Amino acid sequence: MIYLQIFWSFFQIGLFSIGGGYAALPLIEHQVLEIHKWLTLGEFADLLTISQMTPGPIALNASTFVGTKVAGLPGAIIATVGCVTPSCIIVITLAYFYFKYKNLSTIQGILKGLRPAVVSLIASAGLSILLLAVFKTEGVTLTTMKLSDINFISIAMVAAGVVVLRKFKMDPIKVMIAAGIVGIFIYGI
Repeated sequence: MIYLQIFWSFFQIGLFSIGGGYAALPLIEHQVLEIHKWLTLGEFADLLTISQMTPGPIALNASTFVGTKVAGLPGAIIATVGCVTPSCIIVITLAYFYFKYKNLSTIQGILKGLRPAVVSLIASAGLSILLLAVFKTEGVTLTTMKLSDINFISIAMVAAGVVVLRKFKMDPIKVMIAAGIVGIFIYGI
């Protein structure tokens, strides 16, 4: 039964992850934290970190990670297959119709309408991760945050990361390595 739950959960994530990996984060969060409670919020943050650091799409890496935690190697395989199956079906179908009807104004309107929705999905996931990164306790929301809960070191690291990525166009891999090294010195081994 657990294998069917894993497959169906990640099939849904794969089916509705319009806009790519970051757009899938709220869907993954909903399935993994809220519906099935397979991970804690801290584990979810670790999942995002590991999924971001490892090669491949974030949703695919996350599905493999969760599947492994919930049901070992078979769970990882089932979650991964569940996540990619809708994409394969959808991409093949859309490619056919796109190349056949790409010049229709209706198709162009649909694509332009989906862009803001994708941005809102990414922003929502980003806000959840930001709150987890800058507050000392889990479960902080916009309505429950207090000044005493703010982790100013994390805010400084977020700001430094944004600056070096946007202004100096630093390689993201170097930023991740540097942040890990700083984390070792600040938070201990």
